[in-house]
This record gives sequence, structure tokens and C-alpha cells, in this order.
Amino acid sequence: MNKKTKIALIVVIVLFIAGMAFYPQVKQHLITGKEETPSVPGGPGGGGKQGNSPLNVNVQILKYQNLDDIFKTKGVLIPDEEVDLSFETSGKITNIYFKEGTPVRKGTLLAKVNDNTLQAELKKLEAQMPLAQDRVYRQKALLAKDAVSQEAYESVNTELEKLKADIDLVKARIYQTELRAPFDGVIGLRQVSEGTYASPTTIISRLSKISPLKLEFSVNERQSNEIKQGTPIRFMLDNDLNVYEASVFAVESRLDGSTLSLRARALYPNPGGSLKPGRSANIEIKLQEIKNTLVIPSLSTIAEMGRDIAYVYKGGKAQQITLTKGMRTNSSVQVVEGLQPGDTLITSGVMQLRDGISVTIDKIEN
Repeated sequence: MNKKTKIALIVVIVLFIAGMAFYPQVKQHLITGKEETPSVPGGPGGGGKQGNSPLNVNVQILKYQNLDDIFKTKGVLIPDEEVDLSFETSGKITNIYFKEGTPVRKGTLLAKVNDNTLQAELKKLEAQMPLAQDRVYRQKALLAKDAVSQEAYESVNTELEKLKADIDLVKARIYQTELRAPFDGVIGLRQVSEGTYASPTTIISRLSKISPLKLEFSVNERQSNEIKQGTPIRFMLDNDLNVYEASVFAVESRLDGSTLSLRARALYPNPGGSLKPGRSANIEIKLQEIKNTLVIPSLSTIAEMGRDIAYVYKGGKAQQITLTKGMRTNSSVQVVEGLQPGDTLITSGVMQLRDGISVTIDKIEN
């Protein structure tokens, strides 16, 4: 190693040692030279006392109002009546009379299977009627003159009644070859074509009565005593700005054992059949209404050491208040004691507040 290299190495070592010696002083200067960050009221280092700047808060001027206990749930729209249509007998479908997706009236003939054999049998039986009736007439006349026995008259009369019963039976079988609408409704898509051999298990189409509609829903165990026949409800549908009103008409006799919920149904008139069954609905049920009471947002109160507290704005400072709560909803709570109309309730930053801390009003909420 030459002389110049040794000198350079010695200089580097000296500078390194000097740097290590002065590093703590440089570090302290850099830290103390930074701009001081104001302490946040109620935050770390604040100790709950006034910091360099007051906390901005939103407030609400309290006044009496009505509080509704609204229960929300989901439901589904179902037809008032609905049935899968099928024949009562077997046979080849000869005619389909309905148009898919159209309204039909009760008793309308919708489809028919082949009844040629039954029609022929009916004609045969009906052709025997005049002769059977004539025999009864003649036997009755002879019986009046004691020319025949009572037994002979009853025999021909029995044959006539048997013939009438056979005719009624054939007519009933012919009626089974006709598919008729059991109630007013809208018929769906047909599942068969003419010429199909149908049996009682063959579904021809579906008939639905959609005016009125039923709204089926369930409520929790806590609300089970509040739902009864005649209870009004409101419901909304997705992608629909309208609010619809219905009325409960039936409630299940017992709670479901697995879910501890009570099933109920409401009726909506559905004028014009504008709403379709199968849609889900967002339901609101007013369980209780308290008039002229103080109501505050649930987020403006907190529980602390076994008591409920809130803060009001007085003279630029937050003042802690102990509350007595009443009825609660999802977003609001009734105040029974602790606040008065006209008080300025602090509704934001509640977790940062301490009694006596300086605050400024940023927004007055309705």
C-alpha cells in the first residue's frame, strides 16, 4: 500500500468516527426542527383536554316528532290461485281451443280428447229410451186395471231407471274428455300439441289467477304477536319506484320450529294484472307509533360504564348528558330522560368527544 492510499484510508476513518459522534445531535435537530402537529382533542396526547384547535362537529336541534317502529323483511308475490291443467281421462287430443298467455273465464273449454266411442254409446242408450218409457207407461196402465202384478210394473220401471243411470254415466265420461278452466285467470304456455296422447298425468298448461295477488312473507318471533288479520303493510319492488299497499288476510297457526318465524300472507288487488307473480318484494310493517317524543340518531349515543351518554353543544363546548332510552329502531332511538326540545345534540365525532372539549359547528342537520 502506497503512501497516498494510506492517507486516504486514514481520512475516511476519521470522517466516519466524527459522523458517529455527531449523529445524535443531528437527529435531534431534525426532529425538533419539524413543524409541530396539533394534538387532536380526545386523541393520543390530548388527554381529553382542549387541543390547539376545536373539533368540527355536526349538530341537530331537537324537537318533538313521531317515531315509527318499522319492521323490514322480504317476501314473494304468488298467484291468488294456480293449477296445472290436465285431463281426467286418457285419450288422443283432438282440439286445443285456448291461446297461450291470454285471460280465460271460468268454465271455458280449453282442450278435448277423442270421445267418438263414448258418443256412439250415448246414442245407443238414448235410442232405447222411448221403448223403455213406453213399457213403463203400458205396465202402469195395466196395473191400474189389476191386469199385471206390482212386481211386473216395478221390473220395467227399474229397467228404465237403469237406462237413465247408464246415460248419465256416459255423459260424465264425455265430460271428462273436456278440459275446462276451473276459475278466471291467465293461461300459460301449452305443453302439448293436437294429436298428443294425454293421460291424467300429462300437463296441458298452467292457469294462474293474478288479480288479486298474494304476498307471502315471514316475521321473527318478536313480531309474531304484532301480525294479525287486517294488519296493513307496504312493499316495494326492485327497479320500481312505486310503493304498494296490501293487507294481511291470513297468518299461520304456529311458528316454524326450525326458524322460529311466523309465516303470513297479505292480499294486493293488482288492478289490471300489472304485477307478475314470482317477484320478490321489500316489505315494511309499522308495528308501533309513538307520537310527540324526542328522537335522536342511534350513532349519536354511546354506552359507557353501564350508562348511555350523548353530547350537547353549549357555549362552544361539548357537554356530556346521561340518557334514558325508550323504543329503538334500526337508525333511531327514543329519549325518555336527559334531553329537552331545543337542545343542540352533537351527532358526529361522538367517539372523539370528552366533557368540556371545545367544538365548532360544521353543519346543522334536520
